[in-house]
Amino acid sequence: MKTLSLLFICLFITASAFAQSSQSQDILNKLSSSMKSLETFYMEFNANIKNTSTGINESEKGKGWVKGNKYFATYGEITLLSNGVKTWTVINEEKSVYESDASDDEESMNPKKLMTIWEEGFKNKYEETSTFNGESVHVIKLYPTNPDNADYHTILLYIATKSNALKKAIMKTNDGTSMIYHLTKFVSNKDIADSKFNFNKAQYPGFAVIRD
Repeated sequence: MKTLSLLFICLFITASAFAQSSQSQDILNKLSSSMKSLETFYMEFNANIKNTSTGINESEKGKGWVKGNKYFATYGEITLLSNGVKTWTVINEEKSVYESDASDDEESMNPKKLMTIWEEGFKNKYEETSTFNGESVHVIKLYPTNPDNADYHTILLYIATKSNALKKAIMKTNDGTSMIYHLTKFVSNKDIADSKFNFNKAQYPGFAVIRD
């Protein structure tokens, strides 16, 4: 009887985990489809980076413009831009510009990848329905499928239950750093000129351009 009881408990846990995974995957699939259907988008966000062991506690505001595979993003003293062929990382503090091929841009935190980070290399689980800034949200946890080679330990996504829009993300790295992104504005299909995504050296006098 004890063995049978344990079997039913295991079956219940397994069924619950499958249901949660299926629910979270459906929500993420809808969010991915929504993002991919957009021709352009513009977003603003607040970010906070913390690591208690190193004493890091930094807050910055960021903006991002995306058009197809092109993007322009600002975050504190850093500007990222790509015309789909080349990518430039501008670091104002160093007066340096790092140029690379867009095909090498796998690790860059560009806005498009941030908004669909769950699509590759993660398992997901539905955590709960909660409230964020007075709005009902789904809370979904992401786990790396290959933890030994992953940059992130876990990622929590807060997705609005009504609009299915991403509102907040908490990323925890293996070294104990937590990065909290709060989306404060999102405008879809905004008219953005292609020139926005081309690097203009004249706008950065005295900056060294370094080819990665």
